[in-house]
This record gives sequence, C-alpha cells and structure tokens, in this order.
Amino acid sequence: MMERRLLDVALPGAVWRPSPNFGPRADGTSIDILVLHYTDMKSAEAAIDLLCDPASNVSCHYVVAEDGVITQLVAERDRAWHAGVSSWHGEGDINSRSIGIEIANRGHDHGYPDFPDVQIAAVIALACDICARRGIRPERILAHSDIAPDRKRDPGEKFPWKHLAAAGVGHFVEPEPIRGGRFFSPGESGAPIEALQAMLALYGYPLQITGTYDLATEQVVTAFQRHFRPARVDGIADSSTIATLHRLGRALAERSPGAAGATR
Repeated sequence: MMERRLLDVALPGAVWRPSPNFGPRADGTSIDILVLHYTDMKSAEAAIDLLCDPASNVSCHYVVAEDGVITQLVAERDRAWHAGVSSWHGEGDINSRSIGIEIANRGHDHGYPDFPDVQIAAVIALACDICARRGIRPERILAHSDIAPDRKRDPGEKFPWKHLAAAGVGHFVEPEPIRGGRFFSPGESGAPIEALQAMLALYGYPLQITGTYDLATEQVVTAFQRHFRPARVDGIADSSTIATLHRLGRALAERSPGAAGATR
C-alpha cells in the first residue's frame, strides 16, 4: 500500500507521512484546482501532527516547511480535507476536485512572518510539477481565501503571487497603482455595484449579484485584494482594485478566450 502511494509523490526527496484523514473523490470529478494555504501554526511539524490526527478531521496533500522540505500526507488520487465549505465558479466540494498545499507560516494571528525564499522555491517546484501532470490551468491556482472569502485569509497578502506567476505558477497581472478617484464601499447600491459583483463572480468568486455592497461583497473584495492587489487590503473597491480586476479579466481573455467563466 505504501509503495503504491509513494508513486504519487512527484518530487525526489519528498517525505511520506500518511494521514488517516482522507476519502474518495466524488464520482465524475477531475482534479483541476490547486489550493494554497498557510498552516497558521507555530511550526511545520506541529501542523503535520494536527493534519495526521484522526480527531482533527483536517488534512492536505502536501506541507511545505519553512526550510523547503516537502511532506506528503495524502495521495493525490484521494480527497484530502483542506478546503472546507468553499466554492469557485459555482462549484462546491472543492476538496473533490483539488489538491491542497499547506505552506508553513504562523499566520495573521501570530505575527505573520514573511515566507522564506527557499520555501517559495519549493512551493513553485511542487506546484509546477502538479500542474504539469494534472493539466491545471494557471487561473485555477487559488488561495484558500479566494474559495472561502467569508472565513479565510490564507495564504494572505504577504504571499508572493507575483513571484510564482513569473515562474509560471498562477494567473497574475501587475496591480494598478493606488491613487485617488472613485471608490465603492459597504452600504452603497446601484448599477456600478452590480457590475463590480458581476466581474468578481465571472472571475470565479462566490458572490451573488445583488446590486448592494453588502458584507459578502466586502469579503470578496478583501480576498481579491489579498491575492491580486496586496498593497492595501481593506475591502473597499477603489479605482486601483477595479482597474486591476479589469486588467486581470482582459489578460485571461486574451490568453485563453472563454476561459474566464469556464466551469469545467
């Protein structure tokens, strides 16, 4: 059994530490999403202990430690329990169609340190390997906060998405600089808010188009900023945020016509 599972470890030198927390993927689903998390714990080893504890009911496929060591906990063919209640392009059960990578970092509540270069290099190598083997599109390499904006912040605004994109991992555009100008904020309503919600939903975010800048919209804008405009994360759709969203959509359409809004 262990020998078969080791065939799913893509990179030489990855450590195998089996977690009992997994199950079968839903029938008819294909692996087409890669979700990046941070561990929100004091060390990689503490996170691995939790992810291997049957009582925790959580797991992931890989953990990348601060020193770049990669540990596999669940075979890629199996459904790990990392995404929780989440959605992308209207798809639920993200666990059934995704691979989850936990990146060791203490998180927002514990100082939120920078991600070491050696760790990011390991994440890039692992993500490149997974996406090449699985055919995962760049725009479906997502943050946990993207798929669960109402409850998650990871891997957060310090995560170097731009650096990953330069190495071919993920979809990213240069954010529009923060300047003055028109902005939308909680409580506003009308056609411009509806258009903003529609653009975010078209990209994939779980958001209802209500025409009102409600709490859900603020949470999604915050998640978008963490990933794509990290210089200021405040949940307010300023001109920089909106222009970055437009630029992101255009870049996606130019690279792969029809991809923004594809649901597979």
